[in-house]
Amino acid sequence: MHRVSIQTHDFDVSTELEALRARDARVGAVCCFVGTVRDRNEGDSVASMELEHYPGMTEKSIEAMVDAAFARFNLYGVRVIHRVGLLAPMDQIVMVAVTSAHRGESFQACEFVMDYLKTQAPFWKKEQTPDGARWVDARVSDDAALARWGIAAPPQVG
Repeated sequence: MHRVSIQTHDFDVSTELEALRARDARVGAVCCFVGTVRDRNEGDSVASMELEHYPGMTEKSIEAMVDAAFARFNLYGVRVIHRVGLLAPMDQIVMVAVTSAHRGESFQACEFVMDYLKTQAPFWKKEQTPDGARWVDARVSDDAALARWGIAAPPQVG
């Protein structure tokens, strides 16, 4: 099973979790986060979101994040799916799932990977609002979430 997938098509959470567990009797905890496209951001309605990435580079970056999670936590499996292309409100955009022996490790590792993903993965997001298209920047709160793991967000260019 691939640990990281970047794809345009939707995913089925149940199918992904079943494959991640793969009849592994050591697994005592499965933690999963699924992010969806919101219909509002920064007080404006959002009609759609388009995500771009650099094929190959994005997967390599996320694989490094998964390696960091395995180094930090006692995990059995990690699965990250991130969609790209044009998405509408309520569409699934990302899934992070982890397995471990105990829930504490699973909760922490899932949050760690998601925090890392939000700030470090090379994705570019553009929203369509009533006032036109706009690029979505990382939030200060995302950088703060990453900092609690002892990882500094890269400086903003521009």
